[in-house]
Amino acid sequence: MGHSIRMPIKSFLFSSVPNILYELGSSVKVGAIAKKLGCKSVVVVTDPGLKKLGLTDTVVEGIERQGLKAAVYSKVVEDPPEAIIKELIEFCKSNDGDGVVGVGGGSSMDAAKLAAFMCGNTKQQISEIYGVDFTVGQRLPLIQVPTTAGTGSEVTNISVITTGVAEKKGVVGPQLYADYAVLDGDLTVTVPPKVTAATGIDAMVHAIEAYTSKIKKKCSL
Repeated sequence: MGHSIRMPIKSFLFSSVPNILYELGSSVKVGAIAKKLGCKSVVVVTDPGLKKLGLTDTVVEGIERQGLKAAVYSKVVEDPPEAIIKELIEFCKSNDGDGVVGVGGGSSMDAAKLAAFMCGNTKQQISEIYGVDFTVGQRLPLIQVPTTAGTGSEVTNISVITTGVAEKKGVVGPQLYADYAVLDGDLTVTVPPKVTAATGIDAMVHAIEAYTSKIKKKCSL
């Protein structure tokens, strides 16, 4: 009998968000999802441009339709500075937020992750959680609603913010995975062509990076 040949297979652990809803118009369902998660007062995190375009309207309407309170924080900027994150945390606490929804690109969703964690039951300061797996405690319920198709922040456990003048620091921890990622293609229709192109390139570069990395996982292929 011939000997069977075993191909070497590298072991790996693949983690992501537990629930991904892909449906046109699904952003209006965020309220029902938040209610299912036990929320009563939801903080919606976004940036000034998206709020002006009305892309948070269906999310807020859906939340209020469920009899829940919605408070919108719309001061997030690209690569948000630590000061914005701290302000968002205080905004969430002052509005008795017991759930967080990120609406937008990667910056808004990254900010939402940190707000949800820091307003949970952790006793840590934000300066103590920079790095990998330094987060201790449970976050508030978290729902992510991307308005672009490039960053992928809605399904990762990483948040990057700016500290100091230009230095960027990351927070990586399992608590930063959202409970739900709600993918509503309708929200991408009004995104400016320049942003659509930029996020498309972002997605392409991530795919190339995943395929060519020497430490890639099998699911990257």
